[in-house]
Amino acid sequence: MADSVRVDKYIWAIRLFKTRSEATDACKGNKVKVGGQPAKPSREVKSGDTIEVRKGAVVMTYKVKAILENRVGAKLVPEYAENLTPEDELAKMHAPVETFFVRRDRGAGRPTKKERREMDSLWESISFDDEDE
Repeated sequence: MADSVRVDKYIWAIRLFKTRSEATDACKGNKVKVGGQPAKPSREVKSGDTIEVRKGAVVMTYKVKAILENRVGAKLVPEYAENLTPEDELAKMHAPVETFFVRRDRGAGRPTKKERREMDSLWESISFDDEDE
């Protein structure tokens, strides 16, 4: 058995990403760090390394316990990686996302020109209120 493995293959194998190509793209997009340094997909990781993966607003941290080549079941992941993610980062995953949208009845179709103007004026009044503060 090898003593190191590619980081993209490892983070896919411990189920941080659904596909290996997603893991590779995350590495290419500087969303993966090994030991605090940005990691290219071909970067080798070995037992004891710390991996940080940014998914959205959350930065998840894992410690490599053992090397594996193939994807494992979710129940086996703790044998290969220890989750070191702080609680405040995990709380970001469950934080409500504030969005603004105008509610329309289902099947009402596209807004008329008059309704669109009303929505635009409402949107402008909200955005101008935020700038005054």
